[in-house]
Amino acid sequence: MQNVDTLSLRALREDATGPIPNRLAQIVMHDRQPSGAIILQSSRGGAQDRRRSKLDYLVAIPVYNEERHLPGVLAAVRRQAERLLVIDDGSTDRTGELLAGQADVVAITHPENRGYGQSLIDAFRFAVRHDYDWVITMDCDEQHEPEQIPDFVAAARRDDADVISGSRYLVEHPGDDLPPADRRRVNQTVNMLLEQLLGLPLTDSFCGFKAYRVAAMRRLRLSEPGYAFPLQFWVQCVRAGLRIREIPVRRIYRDRSRTFGGTLDEPAARLQHYLEVLVSELCSGPSLALGDECLAGVRCQ
Repeated sequence: MQNVDTLSLRALREDATGPIPNRLAQIVMHDRQPSGAIILQSSRGGAQDRRRSKLDYLVAIPVYNEERHLPGVLAAVRRQAERLLVIDDGSTDRTGELLAGQADVVAITHPENRGYGQSLIDAFRFAVRHDYDWVITMDCDEQHEPEQIPDFVAAARRDDADVISGSRYLVEHPGDDLPPADRRRVNQTVNMLLEQLLGLPLTDSFCGFKAYRVAAMRRLRLSEPGYAFPLQFWVQCVRAGLRIREIPVRRIYRDRSRTFGGTLDEPAARLQHYLEVLVSELCSGPSLALGDECLAGVRCQ
């Protein structure tokens, strides 16, 4: 585990103020490995199929007002996967109309916008009910390349991980886009906190291109509906002892005008919200021990 330098702590305090980031910074300074920390495996090359030839998997795509991208993304995904699920999170454009014309796509439609996290939770529930082995999630804004779906399938077939998480920073690909500075800074700050607090050395904590073992998802109690979903997810993964593998994916930012919406468009407010969800999740379940100190010793109200 890397030590946290003064610059990282100062950046954390500058990006969000108040007792939550300050308390987290104090805990990070202890710089000790949690007992029973999750084993993280990183894969920089192509995975080989050494186990099962048959893998029953579903590709799930959360969408919100994606009429411009939906037809092209679905056409590309069909070339890589047979079973598609789209979660329409209360779209107000022609997304629902376009979905109605896709006979081979199963759709879950939210009557109103419930959030990105809720769309993922609904995808997991669908996969559980229909006895899939794995569910692969990807976005519909052309930031994730369907041609990389086989990389996730190959990694799943190795049968040595429960979560296979795409990373846009594990490997630099020719032509990778530069990320928006505020998103990269928030991502790095959260990566640092997850490593120091949970012993989880991720290089990309927010990438939505992932594969999840469905049986492992049954062990989690996920409820965070919005963009802070990953903060709850990673804490619960560590508590459940799930095995995680990162694999490289392309870093693509074609539409830099896309926003989170509301106050989350302000980076400091977004980070503050993420930290609040992180602290809440640390406080809500069994403690994660740091030697003689308990991580859930963050002051919980």
